[in-house]
Amino acid sequence: MNWLIHTFQSSIGKKLLMALTGLGFIGFLAGHLAGNLTIYGGSDPFNAYAEHLHALGPLLRAAEIGLLLMALIHVATGLILFLQNLNARPQRYRVNKSAGGRSLGSRTMPYTGLLILGFVLFHLLNFHFVDKSATTIFEIVSAAFQNPIYVAIYVAAMLIVAVHVSHGFWSAFQTLGMNHGKYMPIISAAGLVFAIAIGIGFSCIPLFVGLSV
Repeated sequence: MNWLIHTFQSSIGKKLLMALTGLGFIGFLAGHLAGNLTIYGGSDPFNAYAEHLHALGPLLRAAEIGLLLMALIHVATGLILFLQNLNARPQRYRVNKSAGGRSLGSRTMPYTGLLILGFVLFHLLNFHFVDKSATTIFEIVSAAFQNPIYVAIYVAAMLIVAVHVSHGFWSAFQTLGMNHGKYMPIISAAGLVFAIAIGIGFSCIPLFVGLSV
């Protein structure tokens, strides 16, 4: 057990935690988007999807607790690594050159991560921690997306998620040892495609609901 504790106390161990939890959230995003796409079928399919999730009972609670733990680990570890990097190089270079592999996603990971965390809390307060006894989830979503401010916030947040994932996807596989000249370009391209699909897929939902209801 000591070797495991020492591993995750090291920089490599922290990056491994970031990679594993990041891939967990990538899987969650894919599944969550697939479920949310049922809203294009109208109220009945979307409400049925929500009811199916709630029917899982303890399994759903276990999944929610697992997501919460992953979020705490991912955010805390990311902040620790970010602060350690700042302490290791307290002064910025005079010439801020774009090094190989540097991208908008890689340069903004800590900041987009914190923005995503803030949006998740906002999202939960508006959709999860609300009284559903006298209404349906479709009605709650429809009412929320009648507000253009919320639509704008949601679309902006999804674009930020896409930027974050565009770097996190291939970075996670690289951390796990797949940094190979033959496979990395494919993984990087797959990550970009996935990020674009997530950004567009989630962004289109509030626009569709807001314009159609």
